[in-house]
Amino acid sequence: MQVKHLLLIAILALTAACSSKETISENLGEAELYQQAQADLDDRSFTSAINKLKALESRYPFGRFAEQAQLELIYAYYRNSEPEAARSSAERFIRLHPQHPNVDYAYYLKGLASFDQDRGLLARFLPLDMTKRDPGAARDSFNEFAQLTSRYPNSRYAPDAKARMVYLRNLLAANEIHVADYYLRRQAYVAAANRGRYVVENFQGTPAVGDGLAVMTEAYQHLDLDELSNSSLETLKLNYPDHPSLQDGEFVPRQKESDNRSWLSRATLGLIETENASPDTTQSNRDVLRQYEAAAKDLPDELRPVLREAEAESDDERDEGRSWWSYLTFGLFD
Repeated sequence: MQVKHLLLIAILALTAACSSKETISENLGEAELYQQAQADLDDRSFTSAINKLKALESRYPFGRFAEQAQLELIYAYYRNSEPEAARSSAERFIRLHPQHPNVDYAYYLKGLASFDQDRGLLARFLPLDMTKRDPGAARDSFNEFAQLTSRYPNSRYAPDAKARMVYLRNLLAANEIHVADYYLRRQAYVAAANRGRYVVENFQGTPAVGDGLAVMTEAYQHLDLDELSNSSLETLKLNYPDHPSLQDGEFVPRQKESDNRSWLSRATLGLIETENASPDTTQSNRDVLRQYEAAAKDLPDELRPVLREAEAESDDERDEGRSWWSYLTFGLFD
């Protein structure tokens, strides 16, 4: 069923693209042009409505329908799944008509455009977790709805904007927890603890606060910061006694200790152990090594014997520390 929906959407998109080049008669008056645009909006022919509204604005910039056409254009862009154009048109209307009686509608549509920006065709038909997506558009939408509710608290659109802000706040908090979990998996415990604390301090009232306390507890345990870990754990037990990380009153880490053993060690159930990868295998250290090699090529001739002597000593030290398995496999599994 999902494949059929996607094919249908693709066909409609191609049809819309082919029909976008519409010729608008230059003999149409302002009122007639506006009426035709309204008819297109009623028929959900948003591309055609956009063309007529843009023509109306360009032909009659000071007409009695000009400001209303600008508002209608924001709506048409939004319904035509053109969020960037909708936001741009809304910003333009707000800048040109800050005292317009319907300027709150422009703020509302601007927030809606950002709200739906990440909800593309795939997100609507595939089970994607929105909390794992880039939170940029969600953050923009929250800020734009916040502007609406603070400047126009009595607007007819304020209740819906506030409801969407609650959802967006929960989504942003959950996204922070996903990032914290990523740091835990990478053993970046300081970064994980900071993310958890950020959620606790800035997203009070969201379901993710308990997760933030659990992340702090686990990260502080790994860092051997017992006082901070115990404080976070007590707060978690007091406020979220049913949290999944608490089993029979005991804390269970969200992420198990990562297995840093080599594939050979895991495949042989530990019978053949190899040393864990050293920090020299990180990307930053590889970059440093490349810089070192490039600098070595540019050394003056009088310093090259010193460099070769230092490299020979380093090779001797590595040979002394090699295991029997390294010799047997010619260093392939070091």
